[in-house]
This record gives sequence, structure tokens and C-alpha cells, in this order.
Amino acid sequence: MNKQFILFVVAGGTAACVNFFSRMVLSHWLVFSAAIVVAYVLGMITAFVLNRLLVFKQVSHSMRHQVFWFTVVNLAAVLQTLAISLLLVEWLFPRTGFGWHPETVAHAIGVAVPVVTSFVGHKYLTFKSVAG
Repeated sequence: MNKQFILFVVAGGTAACVNFFSRMVLSHWLVFSAAIVVAYVLGMITAFVLNRLLVFKQVSHSMRHQVFWFTVVNLAAVLQTLAISLLLVEWLFPRTGFGWHPETVAHAIGVAVPVVTSFVGHKYLTFKSVAG
């Protein structure tokens, strides 16, 4: 693993914590699927700032380009997160009898799934470096 990927994982882990724990709080007022989406947006904002400042420092595109591609890459990731989370909590867990905090466990797994696809998308689309 290279240093950039490790920093990406740290930034992403921090953003995932914002995402994960805000979903728990938001679930007091929103249905599960809506809480996932709102929490994901909060995590996405955190991830953009941390990735821009710490991971992808030399960028060849404008901030507008970065925000556009960051949003596109993360829309794909939120769909992955939502699909995995709902598949687990509404289908797999009930069929297997898994009942220990099913929404929390499903969401944690859902958040972890798009790590690699997001790194590739951000490295080559969002924060493409001057060096290529």
C-alpha cells in the first residue's frame, strides 16, 4: 500500500465515523433509509475537505471540477452503501436470524464497501494530479 492510499483510508475512516455516528443520531428523527442518505452527505463533506487538504494536494483541475466529480463518485458510493445496508437489514439478517443491532451492523458494512472504488474514482477523476 502506498502512502496516498493509507492517507485516503484515514481521511475516509474519519468521514465514515461522521457518517456512521450521525446516522445513529438522525435515526431518532428520520426513517433508516433517509438517515443513511443525510448521514452520507455529512460524511461526504468531511471526506472532500480531508482528501483535498491531506491526500490529493496537487490537483490539475478547478475546484468546480473537483466538486462535480467528488459528487459523482460519491453518488455511486452512496448507492452502494444504501443497497448493501438495505439488503442486509431487510433481507439477509431477517433470514439468518441476525438480530444484534441489525441497522448499525448493516450500515457499518455498507459504509465499508465502496472504499476501493471511491479511491480509484477520486484519484483519477476528482483529484487528478498534475503529474497524472
